[in-house]
Amino acid sequence: MPPTLPAARTAAVPAAVYVLAAGIFAMVTSEFAVAGLMPQLAESLHTGIDRIGYLVTVFAAAMALGGPVLVAALLRISPKPALMIVFAIFFAGNLLAALASSYAVMVVARIVTGVAAQAFFGLAVSLCMRLVDEQFRGRAVSVAMSGLMLGTLLGLPLATFIGGRLGWQAAFWTVAVLTAFAAALTLAFVRDPGRPGAGDGPAAASPAAELRAFRRPQLLLALVSSTLIIGATFSVFSFLAPVLTRISGFADSAVPLLLLAYGAATVVGNAVVGRFADRHTVATLLIGTLLNIVFLTGFAACTASKPAAVVFMLGIGLVGVTMNPAMAVRVQRAGGTGVLVNTVHTSFITLGVILGSAVGSSLLPGHGLRAPLVLGIVLAVLAVAAILPALRSPYLRGGVDREPVPVVRKDSPYVDAR
Repeated sequence: MPPTLPAARTAAVPAAVYVLAAGIFAMVTSEFAVAGLMPQLAESLHTGIDRIGYLVTVFAAAMALGGPVLVAALLRISPKPALMIVFAIFFAGNLLAALASSYAVMVVARIVTGVAAQAFFGLAVSLCMRLVDEQFRGRAVSVAMSGLMLGTLLGLPLATFIGGRLGWQAAFWTVAVLTAFAAALTLAFVRDPGRPGAGDGPAAASPAAELRAFRRPQLLLALVSSTLIIGATFSVFSFLAPVLTRISGFADSAVPLLLLAYGAATVVGNAVVGRFADRHTVATLLIGTLLNIVFLTGFAACTASKPAAVVFMLGIGLVGVTMNPAMAVRVQRAGGTGVLVNTVHTSFITLGVILGSAVGSSLLPGHGLRAPLVLGIVLAVLAVAAILPALRSPYLRGGVDREPVPVVRKDSPYVDAR
């Protein structure tokens, strides 16, 4: 007999999910801070811009590789204490960054914050899925991921503005304050499902039990498709500024406004995808990725035209990273709501960021700025190929029928027992 659902699940999307979005906003602001502060960091740490650029790569690599390890270590702790531990680690990493006096110390700070950020993503996505009924999971992920979209829209400009006016250290102090604020909100408003009487037992899942979910071919395909969808988008997003100035002919002063418009498009797209992700999971992924192929192709072909470049850029913003809610629901239906599954999924998403930016960068010397745009088209086509097999699985397409996924024990604080 299934356990009684927590009271927090009576609302379609409870306030706790919005609180988790605030935590994600703090994480993303820290992740993007370096991108807007490269000149100041290079001068202060006595190194070159190229080495500062590696701080972005270090953060992403720490997320992809270290996040699942930290989550595995926290599996025997119920969700709310686990979140507070991650907040503490992330807070310490940002303090270390703010106090860094050498490049080596900054590298360590980025590793610490990268690992904590990835663990938080996995914990937050898993928890927000448990706080709502199944038919609202895509919407809940959309709300949580609004922290990511707003981090892109507002976090980077905020860190850049503060760093430019008060010094780059002030940007990391600001992130530390945001982290403390998000932690306080979590402490006050996020109910711990593992607490006695909250509807789930206090026992934790075994990492080995969750790892068995990765034997499922549909889960592996879902992970690969997420990597390719995000890789396709970031092969363009990583190079938007030079493409818009050197090929489209926009002035440097126009780029912040264009990036602001792109960020606004991601906020809108995320909200729309969240509405369809639950009932039409695979259709949303397939249509969105096919549209992205159209927009990527148009952007690559018409970049020299300012109006066309803007239209296609906004299109990529609408259907690129905004596929996150549908990707999360597909992974949940194929592998369960376990925190380790969701953290590994976010690692695959991070691999997409690395794939798009790193391979795109390697193509620049021999093929120019249009090469990453073509790479994006290729990755999006491969993503469609990884999505198509899900059309044969009714429980992945959407609706109420789904395959049971007994990947963890029924009394785990990280997954619904069914």
